[in-house]
Amino acid sequence: MKLGWKDIESFVKKPDAKARVILVYGPDAGLMRERANEMARSVVSDLNDPFNVAALSADMLGDDPARLMDEAMAMSLMGGARLIRVEGGSDKLTTLIKDYLASPSAENLVMIEAGELGPRSSLRLLVEKSNNAAAVPCYVDDERGVATLIRQTVSAAGYAMQGDAMSWFASNIAGDRARVRGEIDKLLLYMGNESKTITLEDVRAACGEAGDQSIDDLLYAIGNGKAEIALGAYNKLLEEGVFIITIMRALQNHFRRLHYTRVLMKTGSSADEAMKKLQPAIFFKHTDAFKAQLRKWPEERLMAYMQRLAQVEAQMKQTGTPSETLGSNVILSLAA
Repeated sequence: MKLGWKDIESFVKKPDAKARVILVYGPDAGLMRERANEMARSVVSDLNDPFNVAALSADMLGDDPARLMDEAMAMSLMGGARLIRVEGGSDKLTTLIKDYLASPSAENLVMIEAGELGPRSSLRLLVEKSNNAAAVPCYVDDERGVATLIRQTVSAAGYAMQGDAMSWFASNIAGDRARVRGEIDKLLLYMGNESKTITLEDVRAACGEAGDQSIDDLLYAIGNGKAEIALGAYNKLLEEGVFIITIMRALQNHFRRLHYTRVLMKTGSSADEAMKKLQPAIFFKHTDAFKAQLRKWPEERLMAYMQRLAQVEAQMKQTGTPSETLGSNVILSLAA
């Protein structure tokens, strides 16, 4: 079965009993592992239980295909259902899974964890079209999705977060779910019991290095025409696990803020007055650099940059050129 976006979270919390095989796939490895673990706990309470959890890999099944059926049909020595967890899933498993789904275990669950599978993937198509299997996609959260996760997590911990703090935090930690969770945990640890209201200052103090410094280095190096520094900041972000689309969106958002400020100035506002209307506010350490970029780029140039970045993002999703190469090329052109 193919899950709609609105059905994914409810399925993860309570998997449909008809699904005897669950395929968890997508580019966000942290989210994939988080969802897989949550669904796995609906079958077994201890994911390290050697009697009720069989940990397999696609390579192991390639060498010994019968192993899947043996494990899936085995009865638990301790009673209850068993979990058969297969890592490294790919289209090489399609035939094996198709044969298994013809007569699957009514009690034990087979869970396959794969990386990114395109819409033409034979394994993904098989699972999506089967009534007794389910495919759970795990794509990188956009800023809105990250904000929702932050809000839910801090609220559950008994905190409230101010709007500007939420905007800044969500835009700066977007990326792999494991990284996002780590930064939220860091923030909550920093807060302690001193205050139950999280401010922008709290977020910056606790997680100011969460990609923010590298993103700012990138944004302002481009404005200063320092291509080498900009490229270094870009590569650092990639090494930290920040997704390329997140970087492109940060660049687009920066130029959008510059363009909006220029429009306000055109209607009679001073630079300072216009900048005060931005949300989240410009970090005080970057005020002068932001003003310098306002002086450097006219409104038409900023619009052209936004269009160029949108085109590059579209190319990343459509062409065979590596996304990292497209990203570095556009950064070098902007910093020229």
